[in-house]
Order: sequence, then structure tokens, then C-alpha cells
Amino acid sequence: MQARRASRELALILFSQMDKDVKIHGVNDFENIVLKSVRTLTGNAQEELSTASSELVKIKEFVEEYENNHPENLERPFDVSNIPVKIPMTSDMAGRLEMLLSVCEKAAAALEIAELAALSQKNDVSEYVQLIANTFKDKSTEIDAIIKELAFGWDIDRLFKIDKNILRIAIAELVFVKDAPVKVVIDEALELAKKYSTDESSSFINGILAKVVELYVKPGQAAKGK
Repeated sequence: MQARRASRELALILFSQMDKDVKIHGVNDFENIVLKSVRTLTGNAQEELSTASSELVKIKEFVEEYENNHPENLERPFDVSNIPVKIPMTSDMAGRLEMLLSVCEKAAAALEIAELAALSQKNDVSEYVQLIANTFKDKSTEIDAIIKELAFGWDIDRLFKIDKNILRIAIAELVFVKDAPVKVVIDEALELAKKYSTDESSSFINGILAKVVELYVKPGQAAKGK
């Protein structure tokens, strides 16, 4: 995970925990919120890994029990080892394979959270989180006005909070920070939407940000930044 991507994801976590009146927060508040959120995520990841480990044990026990109770092994003397047997029918194994897939997903998510937690301690990551947060704090009225203007037919107060925060982060970067390529900002906003919001959210966010670029971003900005 790249530093800027980690910063955007941490900023999204930060935004989800901030009070509606963002102007009451200071730098220390931002740092404390991120720290507490990362600790919570890390704790959740540890629980997920523990659950995943338990599920793997269940799969192993299922296979061992199936082998032990197979007719070919039941007929063998008690003091000799089992012989390998054919796996169960696909209908019997389908649920176990689903469980194994779930284990893999939980392990991958836990590793990603661990990486995010490690990156949150890096100066360049935390500084960019602070830059995004302070930019929104200073320009929240203007940023929300842009969303309201471009989200035609939508009540900004009724947008999914996660979608609104993804838009706020991206607009803060595109219109005010201006230190990252336009395509990167938009692509990573869409990735956050796919990860944290609904299937429809990425299309909605993409449409809004396309209008932001058209109306508020200078052409040369696309080549800037990291």
C-alpha cells in the first residue's frame, strides 16, 4: 500500500469519527482520532484472524473425521494408520470451501489493516492525513457547497455519510491541495467507495468528481504530484 493511498484511507476513517462541526477539532484531536481508530481496527483484525484460525481447525477436523469414519478405514485394524480416501461429494465439500474462502478474505483484510496501522506511524503519511483534514476544516463550507451544486437532485444531508466523506477528501485534494495527479485522486476515491460503500456509490462518486475536474481543476494539474 502506497503512502498517499494509506493517507486517504486514514483520512476517511478520521472523517467518519469527526463531529459534524469539524471546525471544533484541532491537530491533536485529529491525531488522537486516527490513533484510536487504528487501534480499534487492529483489535478487530486480531479477532478476525482468531475466527479464521478456528474455522481452519474445523475444516481440518472435518477431513480427519471423514477419513476416520470412512468404511475402508473402519475395516482396518485399530493399531494401523488410516489410508487416504476419496474426498466427499461436491455437495458435502461446498460449505467447507466457502468457509475456506472466508478464512482467506479475513486473513487478507487483517494483513491490510496491519499494514495500514504501520503506515499510520510514518511521518509522510500522518502529515498528508493532517493536510487533508485541515484543508477540509478550513474549506468545509466551500467543499460541501461544491457537492451540493454538483449532486443535482440529491440532498447533501441525506447522502451516505461514507460517500460524502469520500467526496470531501477528493475535492479537498483536487481543488485546494492540488498536490496529486487528478487520475490518482479519482481512482483511489473509487477504490474507497468499492471497499467501504455500496456497489452504486462508485458510479455516483465518479460522476461528481468528473464534474469537479471539468469546472474546478486546471488542465495542467493532472501532471502534478505523486
